[in-house]
Amino acid sequence: MSLAPGNDADLRPEHAEIVRATLPLVGAHVDEISTVFYRRLFQHHPDLERDLFNRADQADGDQPRALAASIAAFATHLVDPATPRPASMLARIAHKHASLGVTVDQYAVVHRHLFDAIVEVLGADTVTPQVATAWDHVYQLLATTLIEREIDLYSSTGTEPNDPFRPGLVTARVQDTPDVAIYTVESADAATPTPDFLPGQYISVRVTLADGARQIRQYSLVNAPGGGTLEFAVKRRQVRPPHPAGEVSTWLHDNLVPGDTVEFTHPFGHTTIDTEATTPLVLLSAGIGITPMIGILEHIAANSPRRPVTIAHADRSPTTHALRTRQRDLAERLPAATLALWYTQPTPGSRQGALDLTLLDLPADADYYLCGSPEFLRTMRKELRGIAVPDDHIDCEQFTPVDWRHLSA
Repeated sequence: MSLAPGNDADLRPEHAEIVRATLPLVGAHVDEISTVFYRRLFQHHPDLERDLFNRADQADGDQPRALAASIAAFATHLVDPATPRPASMLARIAHKHASLGVTVDQYAVVHRHLFDAIVEVLGADTVTPQVATAWDHVYQLLATTLIEREIDLYSSTGTEPNDPFRPGLVTARVQDTPDVAIYTVESADAATPTPDFLPGQYISVRVTLADGARQIRQYSLVNAPGGGTLEFAVKRRQVRPPHPAGEVSTWLHDNLVPGDTVEFTHPFGHTTIDTEATTPLVLLSAGIGITPMIGILEHIAANSPRRPVTIAHADRSPTTHALRTRQRDLAERLPAATLALWYTQPTPGSRQGALDLTLLDLPADADYYLCGSPEFLRTMRKELRGIAVPDDHIDCEQFTPVDWRHLSA
């Protein structure tokens, strides 16, 4: 199978017919297929589990579900163009891959073990040569689309796919809440300037753990672009059965201090604002989902302070509300901004419970940016669609792998 850019953009009619007929069967077994795929992949390539994939997401099943959902969503659109085009899904995956340094040859590795998993789960009698060829072409089209996007991202940022990381010097650390630390880094190499970025983007940070694994996580940038530094907030991921503790967040909290060096990548991320627009913005966040919103607000305060902004955030309590003081100060610096807070814990001056859009004065023709848990995003998107906000005015950032069966593109 060729994965070079330039393949046909559509399925052949005979392939589309087979995919359309077998999509319900594949969809019914997609979680099982993904689980078998990752087992096979890591048996043959343990280095990928150790140094590329998020082991916590593997442990709780988030990554297998995300892979399955992305392939199913892409196949669904190929056989039914009337369904929503998975543009957001493709952009999110391409940026994530670029932030990890994913290479073309790794797509071939995934292809081999994925199709072995499909045969193992569905059986050779079901996965006939004709069925295998049709689904092979689905994967080829998906891989080619992503590879083309990733090549563009690598080229535009001067990133080497095989070695995307650069050394950064930690110049500051602030303990914002008991579970959230804010780090400031700059390039440790005087000959290589700290990269610029767009508001809402993130960097990948790589650390070497006690067992030798080099694990990678993404963290949103919370400062304004253009200052020559990168500032990001890290929430310590606690054990919440069945979810394990965060390996990288725990290591950073326990070890990283000013004067240390840390490996980071060029900033990536497709959830960014149009920095030239003057239309109203609505920023909806929950928990640590506040971080990209702070980066957006920092940019607006520095460059377009009169832009209308509605800020709404939900959290457990003021003590768990990361960047709370900065959020309030930024809102006060913006004459056309409003700030509304919801806390689970009763708190004077805020509302109690979940974020309620009916209590907000939402401007017409606004652009909406959402970040929070999967449940929060599903609820907000459903409510926004219920008040006729067009999908192309809604953009989401989600820190966990996305199950595209439940959060449409």
